[in-house]
Amino acid sequence: MNAPLKETSTTSKAIEQHKSYRFVTDLLARADIQINGTRPWDMQVHSSDVFDRALAEGNLGLGEAYMAGHWDAKRLDEFFFRLLRADIDKAVQPSKLVFHALRAKLTNLQSVKRAWKVGEAHYDLGNDFYATMLDKRMTYTCGYWHDAETLDAAQEAKLDLICRKLDLKPGMRILDIGCGWGSFMAYAAEHYGVECVGLTISREQADYGKSLMKKGLPVEFRLQDYREIDEQFDAIISIGMFEHVGRKNHREYMEVAHRCLKDDGLFLLHTIGKNVRESTPDPWIDKYIFPNGDLPSIGQIGDAAGGLFVTEDLHNFGADYDKTLMAWWENFEHHWPQFQGRYGDEFYRMWRYYLLSCAAAFRARDIQLWQWVLAKPGIVGGYQRITS
Repeated sequence: MNAPLKETSTTSKAIEQHKSYRFVTDLLARADIQINGTRPWDMQVHSSDVFDRALAEGNLGLGEAYMAGHWDAKRLDEFFFRLLRADIDKAVQPSKLVFHALRAKLTNLQSVKRAWKVGEAHYDLGNDFYATMLDKRMTYTCGYWHDAETLDAAQEAKLDLICRKLDLKPGMRILDIGCGWGSFMAYAAEHYGVECVGLTISREQADYGKSLMKKGLPVEFRLQDYREIDEQFDAIISIGMFEHVGRKNHREYMEVAHRCLKDDGLFLLHTIGKNVRESTPDPWIDKYIFPNGDLPSIGQIGDAAGGLFVTEDLHNFGADYDKTLMAWWENFEHHWPQFQGRYGDEFYRMWRYYLLSCAAAFRARDIQLWQWVLAKPGIVGGYQRITS
């Protein structure tokens, strides 16, 4: 893995004499973080450029400086947990990100043409890579750790929870918008006797799906944008895909689900969400992990569904994503030696930053994980919530 820059007494002195050192030191003190301290979450700074980049570019500059080895923290997850709980990110207003904010608000970054970019950049890294990081079913979304002690158990619990929330019955035909590697479709077909059609924009995922189909499971993978489908289904699920839809497309997404769902069917939307409506996608995540991603707020989802669906249930288990991401990190770290030659040291630091900073964000309750159960035109007598 990429070794950080070697710190010398000259480097240390230059860091302490940097014009922003005192300001950054005082800022981090609010989060109980020290520069070059001895605790696992303390920030080990190897170049004074880190200060200028973080103050000017926020998480983009901080992340790129980390990828370059200009700073470190033994417990990166704890570093970010403390940073976010103390609202340090809100105290820094980067001047260089104005264009990024305007671009996110004014441009449809998730148009039909642009929507394929995230599949190519992130999900097509290689099925073998994800197979070592994820659970045995390759479920790349939050697990449900209510009664689970392992990643495999947490993911199966989540899949079964969804099946029961939708009250699946043998012979039903299900649409999976953003089906990933087909973990839900395979599980639902095996345990509940349903037929599934899954949409993905990742060629690697679609190729993997062919192996499930060869086993005789009634699942169909389509390399297709969600806006192109117009068929009727008994139920619809979407697990971890709405984050890629974008605020300018929320309403169209709900209209697609509405036209494809039978009148007596249920639609379960499983998505990461943010606490505030008006915010800008994280610039580092946007550039290096999920191009054109855009986390929705509860208000934005409610607006998009208004007049189309009745919200029957809303379940938040965002804290479980912390455990899921830490489990992925342990798997990634364990198997990294077999991928180091393919991806390189900068990728390692990028992926470490991604998994551990995101785990911290859920731990700090800065972002959430919701499961919405939607119905048209609403269930007479009400919906019976299932949580365990």
